[in-house]
Amino acid sequence: MKTTTELINDNLQNLTDLWKTAGRAFNAYEKTSNFDFCEIKGSAWPNRIWFQKPITEENLPIIQQKLTTASSYITLPIWQLPNKKQETLLKENGFKLRFEQVGMSLKIDEAFAIATDFKIQRVTNSTQIKIWADLFFQAFKYVISIETIEKTLQDIPYYIAYDKDTPVGTAIAYASNNSMGIHSVGIPPEMRRRGYAEQLMKQLINLALSQQMEYVSLQASAMGKNIYLKLGFTELFVIQNYVLQA
Repeated sequence: MKTTTELINDNLQNLTDLWKTAGRAFNAYEKTSNFDFCEIKGSAWPNRIWFQKPITEENLPIIQQKLTTASSYITLPIWQLPNKKQETLLKENGFKLRFEQVGMSLKIDEAFAIATDFKIQRVTNSTQIKIWADLFFQAFKYVISIETIEKTLQDIPYYIAYDKDTPVGTAIAYASNNSMGIHSVGIPPEMRRRGYAEQLMKQLINLALSQQMEYVSLQASAMGKNIYLKLGFTELFVIQNYVLQA
């Protein structure tokens, strides 16, 4: 059994490795002594700048300079322990808290029962790429471009959820360190409250089990957290996502 610290580290490594993988496909990932940065132009994802240490008065100007020269909307995720001084520093220097996520983990013990008419299918062709991109935009109201999916298709497993033959949801299932990170679980608004998100998660957990993964990790929104708790996930840490206001 992994410790809480190990689970947090695995969760964050999976998340940041996913960002790096997407960025490298476009030669758009940059690592410096101060930060990691990824910007794919024409796509809203992953487009992140992240530090492995707290934000201070000394390194904050470096972030501001990088973000003011970027051509895309860049998110600054903070996942260290809550730090009021850091929060105040960011707000006083033009940053706004845009949304929060909860890092969660599940040790896989057994497979879930799945509804007969529900299935997931990995994206492998141009038709499926367009379906996935359209569903994702409907669910999240921001763009992961078709070009991003095309260029990363071999390294990032994208999945479409189907109710019979109707596409109803999206997901990414990205493996690292004997753990599967589940990302971009999205159900369009008109298809919600039908149990699709729970069925999709059960399918993905079963997929992880079939690939001999020991853990599943994710970063939950406030809307999705209760579904994951119901499935047995444990809350580990909070990610605060900031943007620099114009």
